[in-house]
Amino acid sequence: MLSLYNTLSRKIETFKPIEPEKIKFYACGPTVYNYAHIGNLCCYTFEDIVIRTLRFLGYEVDTLMNLTDIDDKTIRDSQKDGKTLKEFTQLYTKIFLEDLNKLWIVSFDRYKPISELVPEMIDMTQELIKKKHAYISDDGSVYFDIKSFKKYGNLAHLDTKGMKAGARVKQDEYEKESLSDFALWKWYDETDGENFWNAQFETKEGTKTLKWRPGWHIECSACNLWGHGPQIDIHMGGCDLIFPHHQNEIAQTESVTGKTFSHYWMHTGHLLVDGKKMSKSLWNVYRLPDLEARYPERKTLIYRAFRMMCLQNRYRENFNFTFERLESAVSTITSLDNVLKRLKSYTPKNTKVRREFRDILQESMQKFVEALENDIDSVIALTTVFDFITTINRDIDNNSLTEKERTSTIEVLKSWDMVMGVMDWTILEESIIPSDITTLANKRVEAKKNKDFALADKIRKEIEWLWYILIDSKEGFVIEKK
Repeated sequence: MLSLYNTLSRKIETFKPIEPEKIKFYACGPTVYNYAHIGNLCCYTFEDIVIRTLRFLGYEVDTLMNLTDIDDKTIRDSQKDGKTLKEFTQLYTKIFLEDLNKLWIVSFDRYKPISELVPEMIDMTQELIKKKHAYISDDGSVYFDIKSFKKYGNLAHLDTKGMKAGARVKQDEYEKESLSDFALWKWYDETDGENFWNAQFETKEGTKTLKWRPGWHIECSACNLWGHGPQIDIHMGGCDLIFPHHQNEIAQTESVTGKTFSHYWMHTGHLLVDGKKMSKSLWNVYRLPDLEARYPERKTLIYRAFRMMCLQNRYRENFNFTFERLESAVSTITSLDNVLKRLKSYTPKNTKVRREFRDILQESMQKFVEALENDIDSVIALTTVFDFITTINRDIDNNSLTEKERTSTIEVLKSWDMVMGVMDWTILEESIIPSDITTLANKRVEAKKNKDFALADKIRKEIEWLWYILIDSKEGFVIEKK
């Protein structure tokens, strides 16, 4: 039975979806004004692992992520670049989605640009004004009245007794300690340039069509109502979003619907670099292109290694990135590739499936599932995977693996990789090796038998010049395309 840590209750709870076997899942997406850094990508990778796990466990999961293309940063930086807001944000949206694909983050069904939900945000704000949860202030902006929502502070476990009445904050992002009414829609400012919408709201002087733009917090609430309706099962994001963003989402959404918004809140830990918070002043803010530049010949391997690092870390614990850990993860990924290569080239000699193998397989599958059901414990799940692989390598060394056992091994690894997303299954694909390459490889075997090692080395180099790699093994040799 699946159990998840719920930030709202601060404890691990038995997971009970609103509808049996169906889950509505929402994740806060990026503000598309720059490259995502590895802290962002770590969070999205964890979310991908969680969604993959839910599907592995048999749930039907409907996933949705917003793309914030309207906020202070997108407007400011688009103007600096001399581009329209749409041109600017579409560029970084494209880069973001490319980064996700590189890291095999493929579990999200829908991505929704917030700029496509302006009517929904207007309607929601108007409803909040109608229900007296929002008001138009003397500065012309529409604010949410946090005192009107009795449960304000429940997610972040805040003591709201000492709140200063009437305090307001207009910025999209503000100090975590600021218990203030927040802007739903912002009165037009000349710094907004051409980025405004003609929205209708009830003012003291009646209904007027004026220049406004949406605030940050209303965007995710409107996106959820558009894509999922009034209630969702799981809302996930980084722990830095608990307050104010997620707390404000709850206040806005539940004030409109009168229903519990998200039943489970899941948050990832902070990412550190060499034990320190990422900071431009420390020159330790890394993006995916920075990793690519550092390892230009191993880019694909580095993407998989980054995912492996995430799997080696429990999603809600702080994540410490180091290049030493990345290199170690590369070695781990290589070991996974090697077992697939060995399974491909292995020629079984035994035919009878051993009871010992069946027991190990069944026990490993059970341990893997139990680890995931315990709040998505990817660390224990990985330990199970590598314990099993150790057994398989030993059986290959001893020539004791049967054909059925080999097939079962491949099937269970594929099943587990539905969650992990790190194994290169192209390794098992049949590749057509030119006959002249095979002939050279066989000549090398003969040369080694005759102890003509100089000739054997010459043949190996000749094969490499033809863009193939010769790998020796206990079973003979394997030829791979470079």
